[in-house]
Amino acid sequence: MPPRLEEEGKVRLERLPPSSPHVLRLARWEFQQWSHLNPERRLDEALFCFREQCGPGGVPSVFIALCEDTPVGMASLIADDMHDRPDLTPWLASVYVVPAWRGRGIASRLVQRVEEEAKAHGIEQFHLFTSDRQTLYRRLGWHALEECVYRGEAVTLMVRKLPPTADCAEPA
Repeated sequence: MPPRLEEEGKVRLERLPPSSPHVLRLARWEFQQWSHLNPERRLDEALFCFREQCGPGGVPSVFIALCEDTPVGMASLIADDMHDRPDLTPWLASVYVVPAWRGRGIASRLVQRVEEEAKAHGIEQFHLFTSDRQTLYRRLGWHALEECVYRGEAVTLMVRKLPPTADCAEPA
């Protein structure tokens, strides 16, 4: 059942701790969406890795979008998302919104929350790859770095340079 309009305003973003009862659900989302890129990984291994990404701040961090206590989306800030590009770090990863909640700005809010986290921890630029959401990321200030094939899938590697934090004005 699609969410009612009044529910949209109730969506909040939170850091996901490793002890959250939602970790298994989000790990399953990640596994269902992207396991084809790592077919040798089992769900229990994916759950272990996902729980490790639920850091206390900076890299790694996972953020969850909740309507009341129901997860409706997620996004992560991690050190490594494209294993054959160790020169690039950190990464925006696992941006996912439940289909019934798409088109309501939740993915944009999650991306912006990850950007805030990166900026707060001194990160000046970070990366992502996508096979089909280039338009969303361009609208949010990301730029294509290159087109490539990653683990059999054509993807766009993108970069986001974060604007510098405004310095406090000098006293007159």
